[in-house]
Amino acid sequence: MSKVVILGVFVADTAYRARRAPKMGETIMGESFALGPGGKGSNQAVAAARAGAETHFISRLGRDPFAEMALNTWEQAGVTAAVSQHDDGYTGAAYIFVESGSGDNAIIVCPGVAGDISPADIDANSDLIRTASVFVTQLEQPMDAAHRALEIARGGGAITVLNPAPAAELADGMLALCDYVTPNETEAEALTGIAVTTIEDATRAAERLVERGARAAVITLGEKGALYHSGGQSLHVPAFDAGPVAETTGAGDAFNGGFAAALADGMEPVSAVRFGCATAAISVTRPGTAPSMPSRDEIMALLERG
Repeated sequence: MSKVVILGVFVADTAYRARRAPKMGETIMGESFALGPGGKGSNQAVAAARAGAETHFISRLGRDPFAEMALNTWEQAGVTAAVSQHDDGYTGAAYIFVESGSGDNAIIVCPGVAGDISPADIDANSDLIRTASVFVTQLEQPMDAAHRALEIARGGGAITVLNPAPAAELADGMLALCDYVTPNETEAEALTGIAVTTIEDATRAAERLVERGARAAVITLGEKGALYHSGGQSLHVPAFDAGPVAETTGAGDAFNGGFAAALADGMEPVSAVRFGCATAAISVTRPGTAPSMPSRDEIMALLERG
């Protein structure tokens, strides 16, 4: 199999479901609570592995029950961990509020020791990154580490994917290291200044990202699917209907993991975007993030149904 290597953060998701978020100083009663594995990079690694790719994940963990959760999650999904463990800090955690009526969410992430991932950590894993077929990173770990990893991956000939989440100002030259940049609507607006509410808006934002150096841009649009732009051409890929929405928290990570697995499998970009959309569509029908990621058989079955 071709190899997907992902740099990112693991956090334990603490998910609270209620009709609405509390106001400052207010206490409300929730409807449910769940504890499970999360973190954008970790979720993407689980999604890629379950989608059929040989997947390696680079990160840092503490030595605590949340670290044990991470290692068990990766083992069960078939992800090979390239992580260091540290006694001087904690494994990351996230507060997730889920609005019960819509499934929409708001999140606070505390990355713990993964917030200290440095270029030295990247250099220690340079051989793994350099030999990737597809390399993926996000922005939950420090920017300089992500930038260094993209440089190494590009030097080794990997297909490079940057999921610029959470939204942040990118370092100079970073987009030029990206074969694909994959923001959602909010992140695309933060990077380009273009509010993305329509397909036309997404096209203009994608054009701006390519003008800034990315080879291609894929803007994920939730229930509208995704917009792919490269070489002056744009294509809207509609979303799939896999059933009622339970929770949207892991949708972007499902897309990116599925997209990376498809690229590693040799799919053409538009087919890989469709594969990512199908992965995301199934994930939102289930609660949780990493636990919601579908198998390759499930994704292929949805693609065949169309």
